[in-house]
Amino acid sequence: MKRRGLLIILSSPSGAGKSTLAHRLMDWDPTLSFSVSATTRAPRDGEVDGVDYRFMDEAGFKRLVQDGEMLEHAHVFGNFYGSPEAPVREAIEAGRDVLFDIDWQGAEQIKHSALRDHVLSIFVLPPSIAELRRRLVSRAKDTEDTISKRMLKSWDEISHWHGYDYVLVNDDLDTTFDKLKTIVEAERLRQAQQPDLFPFIRSLQAEFDEEST
Repeated sequence: MKRRGLLIILSSPSGAGKSTLAHRLMDWDPTLSFSVSATTRAPRDGEVDGVDYRFMDEAGFKRLVQDGEMLEHAHVFGNFYGSPEAPVREAIEAGRDVLFDIDWQGAEQIKHSALRDHVLSIFVLPPSIAELRRRLVSRAKDTEDTISKRMLKSWDEISHWHGYDYVLVNDDLDTTFDKLKTIVEAERLRQAQQPDLFPFIRSLQAEFDEEST
């Protein structure tokens, strides 16, 4: 039987391993895709419209928000960012999962959207705060000041763990990824994800009635 796709939300404080898990998930199932966000900021060198972002003017972005066609949106550093509903709905109806790498605020908006019945939300925790800091430092991507800001923000993000369907402690990447795959495989079998289930049950009922006569 065909299935509907899942809207998979992954959230975590920076350094907990969310992005690595997301890319592993996409390598595991190439049919899974990242949601392409819309933004009002100008494209940077090398960015491609529809691949990196969907670039829009502010009036068009606000019109989508007003018409209820954004699953989630935010205003960050003078620009708007958001997730248009139409391409996500199209993917879900076609049986393709869509992955969102967003924070708890975006997750809350999506969980109250028109597609809420197809949402799978997962929060990734570090094994300890000391390990979280070690991972941020070992990436060698940020200044000490940036790392300090990320650490200060991390507790606010962690405090919203209870709003998610599943919580994974990423103490071992391979083990955590195995758990993530198990969750996704199980959630794909939810009743809401199987549109052919009710017609199939009716066919069984008809067959049963025929056998009983």
